[in-house]
Amino acid sequence: MEPIIIVLIILVVLVFIALIKTIQVIPQASAAIVERFGRYTRTLNAGLNIVVPFIDSIRNRIDLREQVVPFPPQPVITQDNLVVNIDTVIYYQVTDARAATYEVASYIQAIEQLTVTTLRNIIGGMDLERTLTSREEINAALRGVLDEATGKWGIRVNRVELKAIEPPTSIQDSMEKQMRADRDKRAAILTAEGIRQSQILTAEGEKQSAILRAEGEARAAALRAEGEAQAIRTVFESIHAGDADQKLLAYQYLQMLPKIAEGDANKLWIVPSEIGDALKGLSGAMGNFGPMGGNSSGGGTERLEKPTVTD
Repeated sequence: MEPIIIVLIILVVLVFIALIKTIQVIPQASAAIVERFGRYTRTLNAGLNIVVPFIDSIRNRIDLREQVVPFPPQPVITQDNLVVNIDTVIYYQVTDARAATYEVASYIQAIEQLTVTTLRNIIGGMDLERTLTSREEINAALRGVLDEATGKWGIRVNRVELKAIEPPTSIQDSMEKQMRADRDKRAAILTAEGIRQSQILTAEGEKQSAILRAEGEARAAALRAEGEAQAIRTVFESIHAGDADQKLLAYQYLQMLPKIAEGDANKLWIVPSEIGDALKGLSGAMGNFGPMGGNSSGGGTERLEKPTVTD
């Protein structure tokens, strides 16, 4: 009985192993390559799959999701013979599991080496300044070459990014000095523009202020002249309306003589001849005034000279 039990146990174990090998569960977004006696048979998709145990074997399981692979910095020589280190990141996706398994031994290593050689070809035709400012152009050119080369491997390159471009240390120091000089230059230009604009605004303000002052003074002078003219007209009309005689006029003139004599510049006075006649009449009335000397016939003026005082 014991040999029969041992045989039965062995059969049960073999059946269990056969069932395990027969049923293959493939996760979502994955694929498996099935070989029969070392030859490709089919590709298993996601879900429950049945294979022939001990005849069919799973060669490779491939993730069909988009993958991100960063590559280490690679030294690249520019057109102006400067060595720059460039870090790249590749976004790719396997679209054909069979081609990715049989068309290339290691598609990751193949993509890395193809990226390095393509970068050297692209950067070799650019100088350092263009390399630093043309990332989009480099990404597009690199993606085009990689997508074309990896298509037969069953791989689609979705995106290529340059993570970092590091020029030599001496060039970095020179660039920093140049950037600092440019910033100082822009700051000096902005300061000068501010001072210039401030001076222009100040001059415009002073100009407007002078114009307004001049206009105000002119208007004030005009108003004063109009007031004086109105006052003269009023006095003249009042005199004519009151029919003032020569004695009154002479008396008013005598009151104004001290004001007329004020100032050193008043050396010549113009006296109407009627004032002389009036003074004669006023002198006769007061009994003490002598004749002022003048033409009593009217019409004309008399000149009186102010005495000059010398030290």
